[in-house]
Amino acid sequence: MNSTMNDITAEQHIERCHVQLMKHPNFVAYSGVIMVGSVKISDDCPTAYTNGRDVVYGRDFLTTLSEAEIRGLILHENKHKMYRHLLTWQDLHKQNAQVANMACDYVINLEIVDEGRETNGFVALPKGGLVDEQFRGMNSREVFDYLMRNPPPPNGDGQGNGEGGLDEHGWDEAKDMTADEQSELAKEIDNAIRQGAILAGKVNGNVNRSFTDLMSAKVDWKEALREFVSSVASGKDDSTWRKPNRRWLQHDIYMPSTISQTMGRLGVAVDTSGSIDDVAVNRFLSEVVAIMNNVNPEIVDLLYWDHEVAGHEVYGQGDGDKLMTSTKPKGGGGTSPSCITKYISDNNIKPECMVVLTDGYVGGDWGGQWSCPVLWVIVGRCKDVPTVGSVINMED
Repeated sequence: MNSTMNDITAEQHIERCHVQLMKHPNFVAYSGVIMVGSVKISDDCPTAYTNGRDVVYGRDFLTTLSEAEIRGLILHENKHKMYRHLLTWQDLHKQNAQVANMACDYVINLEIVDEGRETNGFVALPKGGLVDEQFRGMNSREVFDYLMRNPPPPNGDGQGNGEGGLDEHGWDEAKDMTADEQSELAKEIDNAIRQGAILAGKVNGNVNRSFTDLMSAKVDWKEALREFVSSVASGKDDSTWRKPNRRWLQHDIYMPSTISQTMGRLGVAVDTSGSIDDVAVNRFLSEVVAIMNNVNPEIVDLLYWDHEVAGHEVYGQGDGDKLMTSTKPKGGGGTSPSCITKYISDNNIKPECMVVLTDGYVGGDWGGQWSCPVLWVIVGRCKDVPTVGSVINMED
């Protein structure tokens, strides 16, 4: 550990590194995941440990690491949580515990190496972490299958602990969770991923491909849409973002606490370039109406856009039921989300969040700088990843 840090405890050092990660634009999106479960320092843990929810760091092990390596270790444990490794790959653990550990570590360690390179060494993989470029682009099962065909040394590989890898994995503890506990943990992590992405959007942070892939996985898009709007709401009640979590407030980090039942201004933008059919638009607007009836926004700005904003309709509280019968979509030209950000800026519209319906074929134009969190609802098979905001796919 750096000599300048010898005057603080291991517990304080871990919290310090948590704060540093949560304030860094490249890692602010991890904030929600970091807050899931408990964090402890142990005299008995040889390196680090997670059961997929809680994390334990070995006190002696931390003294051997630089601050960048401690941040890398924190990322390592929280990536296990984020990807739900200890629940998802239980079948791999049953086949071969050592190889399952190694397979999961190989995948996330490549990410940490990349993130360290992108941030000029702000994070670093601790010595002993398993890294091999041949596994780039593979998931844990694919790495596992390769390692089973090409067995590692019988007593570990000389890197990390004896099971192969940097840390210990609480497979049995994860397996012993009840079905309700596993389901609740899955929901908590999914919500943490989305909350982290929202926070990143608020502070112009980066949301990397890992987060967008997880958020665009097949989930109930209707539920995800409602959750996004509800979690961003900062209305008259004890709202998610208006009343920050006190645990992190002392570090000038604002994380949500509760969910509001009302909100101020909601922005909705519908792509009318001609690539989205009326059925999809009607399904989307039906969910917007449900959201209006649920969180009761003071104002809803409904924009229809293609290469420019062709229509702007305004609805007030209690107007949800008349939206479907009164709205008149306009447009039909090209596709340029930048017209949305320009329009709301030029017209001094200040929504608490924007929800944008599109097919995703925008030629790399994702609107530039948004003044609020944005959620992209993607219709169809486009695999392009937004460079800002969160994303869900409209699935049947």
